[in-house]
Amino acid sequence: MYFRRAPRSNGYGRRFGNRRLPVVPIHSFIKKAAVSHEQPTIGLKPAVKFSELAIHEKLKQNIAARNYADLTPIQEKGIPEILAGKDVIGISNTGTGKTAAFLIPLIEKVIHNSSYKALIITPTRELALQIREELRKFTYQIPLYSTFCIGQSSMSNQIYDLKRNPHVVIGTPGRLKDLIERKVLRLDQFKMIVLDEVDRMLDMGFIHDIKHIISFLPEKRQSLFFSATVSPEINRLIQSFVKNPITISVKTQETTSHIRQDIVRIQPGKTKIEVLDGLLKKEDFTKVLVFGRTKFGVERLSRELFRKGFKVTSIHGNKPQNKRQQAIRMFKEDVVKILVATDVAARGLDIPNVSHVINYDLPATYEDYIHRIGRTGRADKTGTALTFVE
Repeated sequence: MYFRRAPRSNGYGRRFGNRRLPVVPIHSFIKKAAVSHEQPTIGLKPAVKFSELAIHEKLKQNIAARNYADLTPIQEKGIPEILAGKDVIGISNTGTGKTAAFLIPLIEKVIHNSSYKALIITPTRELALQIREELRKFTYQIPLYSTFCIGQSSMSNQIYDLKRNPHVVIGTPGRLKDLIERKVLRLDQFKMIVLDEVDRMLDMGFIHDIKHIISFLPEKRQSLFFSATVSPEINRLIQSFVKNPITISVKTQETTSHIRQDIVRIQPGKTKIEVLDGLLKKEDFTKVLVFGRTKFGVERLSRELFRKGFKVTSIHGNKPQNKRQQAIRMFKEDVVKILVATDVAARGLDIPNVSHVINYDLPATYEDYIHRIGRTGRADKTGTALTFVE
C-alpha cells in the first residue's frame, strides 16, 4: 500500500491537474518515521527553573499553579531574548513548550506597560482557542484583557470585544483580515506580532493574508515566528519582516521511541469498521484519536461508532465552531473516549494522554502522517499509532 505524495497546494493525495501524483510505500513512511531524528542544537536539560526567571511574582505563582518547574529548551533560550525585545525565529516541534515561550514574556510586558498590545496569528481556530486558554491560566488575577477573532464565530461579538481595546488579540488570518477591512481592528498601536505554526499557515494558503495583515503593523515592533520547518518560502517571508533576528532551533526527532507504529491489515472478508470496532473494545484503547480523509467520511464513521455504543464525537470543517469546541472539550475531559477528525480540523491540537492514534484512512503525505501520529506519545508518555491497510 502506498501514500500519494501530494503537493502542498493540493493536499488531497489524488489527481492533481491532469497528472497522477507519485506514490511512496507506506512501509517506508513508517520505517522513516521510526528511525529519523534531528538532535537538538542546544542542551536537552535546561539549567533554569521558572522560579528563577526575572518576572513578576504573580506570574510566577500562576506558572507554578500549572505545575511547571523546569523550562524546556525553547523556553530557556527564547524567553530572555523576547523579554529583551529581540525578534525571534523559533524552530520547534509541537509540544515543546513554545506557547509558554512567547506568552510569558508577553504577559510580563503588559504587566509593566498597560498600553502594550500584541497580535497572535494561528492557522486554525482550535489552536487560537488553545492559546487563549493558556493565556487565561497564566494571567489569573493579572489585569490583562484578550480576545480571539476566528471564523464561524459571531462577528458582532468580536467587534464588541475589539472596541474594549484588548491587550492581546488572537486570531486566524481570514477573520483578522476581515476585521481590518471593516476598520474595527487597527494595528498601528500593536508592539508585538506572533506567527505560530508558520509552516501550516503556508500549507493552508494564508501567505497573502499574512503579508496583508503585517502591512498594517507599525515598522517599529517585535516579531516572533514559530515553525516546525523552515522552507525557502517561509524563510523569505520571515526575513522580509524581521530585523536582526535571533534564531532558536530546538527541533527534536520527528517521532520518538515513545510511539509504537504498526500496520493493521484488513483481511479478506473483513471491513475496516469491523476491525476498528474490535480494537476499540480492547481495554488499553483508553483515549483514541481516529483520522479520516473527508469531512463526510469522518461524520459518517462517528455516527456509526455511536450506533455501536461507543462514546464518540467528531471534528471537521463542516461542523460549527461551537460544536467543534464542545467536541474537543469532551475528549479532553474524558466525557468521550474517541475523537474522529480530519487533518485540517485537528491541526495544532494538544490533548494529553491520547493512548492511540488510528489512521482509518491513509494520510495524503508523509508530513500529514507525522502530524497525526504526533498526537500520541506526548510529554514522555508512551503511545501507539496504527495505520489501516486494505
